[in-house]
Amino acid sequence: MGNKILLIEDEKDLTLIVADTLRGQGYDVITAADGIEGLDKYKSDGADIVVADVMMPKMDGFSMAREIRRLSPTVPLLFLTAKSTIDDVEKGFEIGANDYLKKPFELRELIVRIKSLLRRYGENRTDDIRFAIGAYTFNITTQTLSIGDKETGLSHFEAKILERLAVNIGKTVDATELMIAVWQRDDPSNRNSLHGYIHKLRRVLRHDPKISIINQRGFGYMLVVHN
Repeated sequence: MGNKILLIEDEKDLTLIVADTLRGQGYDVITAADGIEGLDKYKSDGADIVVADVMMPKMDGFSMAREIRRLSPTVPLLFLTAKSTIDDVEKGFEIGANDYLKKPFELRELIVRIKSLLRRYGENRTDDIRFAIGAYTFNITTQTLSIGDKETGLSHFEAKILERLAVNIGKTVDATELMIAVWQRDDPSNRNSLHGYIHKLRRVLRHDPKISIINQRGFGYMLVVHN
């Protein structure tokens, strides 16, 4: 599966057409119908690029983008909008948009712009990168953990945290370093989220009793595989 695209659009027919077209191009597409759902899916699944409408119910695209930018300042963000005044465009770029595409648009142009943004800002990986963690195999590229014939998918943020811990197995990783690796910033509001993701990783890794993630209080976390 190719890069992950989070498509947030409240027009159902347009969503179906765009999502099907992008999947036909080899992309992994996640959809949401409003800004709140889009933000929730970004928090749980992450994305290599966000394609979002501006005018949406519950939470508009600008408000959603502010929250996404707070979590991940570098993820590419492309707005789809019928609003194309200078003020609207300026507001979007101030929030952190990387590109705009005015409705109605050609699907071919959307694909070209997505490819361009991924080349400039994305993290494209062509080869699977794996770590052995006790009885588990952690595939960083596919964001999966395997043990025996059981495979578990990780969220984008869980995979980022586990990657940093696996690279430093047996060593304490500072909580600040983990937050910067995941959210590109050390923000006190993210500390509870970090602890929550660590708890989820412990549950996923529970089938090998030799594995533990130790909380070094006041410092960070350490991934350990006991003999």
